[in-house]
Amino acid sequence: MTALEHDPQAGNGGPRAELGRRGFLGWVMAGTTLVVAADLGLARTPAGAAIPSPPQVPELYDLEDLQTDAALPTANLVTVTINQDGTASFALPRMEVGQGIVTSTAMILADELDLPVEKVRVTLAPARPELLFNQLTGGSNTTFSTFTPIRVAAAVARRRLLDAAAVQLGTTVDRLTTTGGVVSDALGNTVTYGDLATSAASQVVEAVEVLLKSKADYQVIGTPRNRTDARDAVTGRKKFTTDLDVPGALPTMVCRPPEHQGSPRRVRNAAQVRRMPGVTHVAMVDTGVAVRARTFGQCIDGVRALEVDWNPGTVSGESDQTILAKLKAQELPMVVPEVPLLAEQVDTRFEFMFRSSAALEPYAAIADVRKDRAEVWAGLKAPIVAQGNIAAATGLRPDQVKVNVVTGGGSFGHKLFGDHAIEAAKVSKAMGVPVKLMWHRVDEPRQGRLHPMATSRVRATVLAGQVLSFEQRHTSVTTDFSHGLGEMITSLADELPTGLGGLGFAETIFSLTQELPYNFGVVTQLLNEPLEFEDKFSTGSMRNIYSPDVCVAAELTIDQLAQRAGKDPVQFRLDHVKNKRVRAVLEKVKQEGRWGRRMPAGTAQGVALHKEYKGATAVLVEIDCRPRTVDRDLGKETYTGPRVTKAVIAVDCGLVINPRGVEAQMQGGFMDGLAMTLSASNHLRDGRFLEGSWDNYFYTRQWNVPPEGVEVHIVESGSDTPGGVGEAAVGSSAAAVACAYARATGTLPTRFPINHGQVRFKPKSYVPSMPPSPTNGLKKTY
Repeated sequence: MTALEHDPQAGNGGPRAELGRRGFLGWVMAGTTLVVAADLGLARTPAGAAIPSPPQVPELYDLEDLQTDAALPTANLVTVTINQDGTASFALPRMEVGQGIVTSTAMILADELDLPVEKVRVTLAPARPELLFNQLTGGSNTTFSTFTPIRVAAAVARRRLLDAAAVQLGTTVDRLTTTGGVVSDALGNTVTYGDLATSAASQVVEAVEVLLKSKADYQVIGTPRNRTDARDAVTGRKKFTTDLDVPGALPTMVCRPPEHQGSPRRVRNAAQVRRMPGVTHVAMVDTGVAVRARTFGQCIDGVRALEVDWNPGTVSGESDQTILAKLKAQELPMVVPEVPLLAEQVDTRFEFMFRSSAALEPYAAIADVRKDRAEVWAGLKAPIVAQGNIAAATGLRPDQVKVNVVTGGGSFGHKLFGDHAIEAAKVSKAMGVPVKLMWHRVDEPRQGRLHPMATSRVRATVLAGQVLSFEQRHTSVTTDFSHGLGEMITSLADELPTGLGGLGFAETIFSLTQELPYNFGVVTQLLNEPLEFEDKFSTGSMRNIYSPDVCVAAELTIDQLAQRAGKDPVQFRLDHVKNKRVRAVLEKVKQEGRWGRRMPAGTAQGVALHKEYKGATAVLVEIDCRPRTVDRDLGKETYTGPRVTKAVIAVDCGLVINPRGVEAQMQGGFMDGLAMTLSASNHLRDGRFLEGSWDNYFYTRQWNVPPEGVEVHIVESGSDTPGGVGEAAVGSSAAAVACAYARATGTLPTRFPINHGQVRFKPKSYVPSMPPSPTNGLKKTY
């Protein structure tokens, strides 16, 4: 139960220059029921004007700040509506891909409104071009950037409801309280939000000053809660793109080129394929040859029957070895001399292979393109960018294209790009009919978005037991940032910290995300993405972008430094950590994971730290690298190798909205990091990627996972604002597994994943581009 808070400085005049730490200005929009919005223009603060050399860039201004600043100018366009049935509606301008933001957003609204979570309806907003940079889901930024705007809008709504209730009940606002969507006066009279929705509405747009609740008054925020969509997800009622029933949209699949980013030149038997059972249309687009049919099985049959002449791909004839050699030739030099006077050096070099960012849900999109308009349904994390690209691809204006955002079954950066939606629109235009496009599982590792191949080199200089310098040079195949982050950087170039304004998109994002949480003297971490790789590969911001590779290289090197110094690896880190938040998570995993306990030969513990997204994460693992474990035969679809037998995570992510959601994110991030280090990669040979589908792309299997699960500890930081958790555990998990492997085997791994090169499967065919339709499906059901 919460009474209205009063601001002693509040008056009846115009907006103040400063409303106080919890004071904000909001707007009541004109309408028949109560609609409110936030105004955060007064809350915006400029980025630092200069960066001292000791702290790294993210300590002063990071990617979270960039995305939040870019979203601020349009925060007032994000509105909350109170309905006549007493519910609150909010169209979230982000995409739910399993990270639980629909649930956490409902919790934030419920707390500020004094409504039950069950009465808050959060949906996904369609593409809204007027939001500019306020509709991009990425960089673990959703809750960080929307937390305050959502609360302000909710507080404005609650204030208006109280004003209306005071009139209706014949009392004053300070004598009213709210709970569960009901307003009560001192005499016990009540009125519901639904009853007040119309009378609280305004005929004009007007400004309202509000105070947000204090942290001590939270009733919902910080309490564990199951996801609001959990039951629908596990019972099959949850609607993803291919579950939607759009009139006339029939299953469609694409016959794709054998080489990466190849293209079709000619179809020799289109007429014959059109006469196959169920097939309605065949059309050539720039990415392949599309087949539309009554069922997806008939699409597969049509695709397999096509005879296509293909143009070579963008990396024809290339292999892992040739790309790696080109990367090494472009590596940036170190600054510290190779043999400094009197000092000792540790030099390390690591290689990271291509990895697929495919999610559990295949790329899928529905498109209906007409002469004067188009409508698309798809999981899209940057729908405004997709809308513009679809318009360009179909010859329409952006305002003629409607883009509906659908909940996605995973993303991992994949759905930052609108490849599937753009392709569906091109196919629909070419065929002249609506299509329900779905990529085959084989398509995604071969033609989908990839985490770039990279090398990472570290040189640390030590004198008298003190680390004087720590240099890291990361060289990578180009990362594509055309999904919206690049445009954000351009828009805020004049406000970025000194030195960043002249960098390219990739270098800027690298500088805003990479931070070494140790006092190692002069620290430099630099990125180089050679221009010769521009547009050669289909790449993207796979979960956590650069951090997993950078963190693995750095933390393995730190273990080497500890070994040279004759110190325990955890104690060495504790001796050098920069701040108390980092120290707290490291000490927590040390305690909970029983660091230093005696273990059998061939097994070991490993620990790693990562600081990003306004928080810090520490991971401790135990690994079994004994031959009886590594060589166990579990079948051709399981890469056995080492097994992580224990995992403990400690995370400080600022203010926690839903502890259960944080725990799930940490566990999911650990699975990603585990795969990156041990088993998951793409092999490039003669311009083609060997992997096709999950049976030979070895993402984390049940065998690799700790038998008793992943233990998560949330460390309280006292922060009043949330940080980002969507990617926070990936880098530290990948690094902890690598450090444990090195200690268990007594060898420093230098190529990741460690099983890369062990091709134990027969690659699926490239022509035809997908395997036959399954005929044994019923045998695999229960």
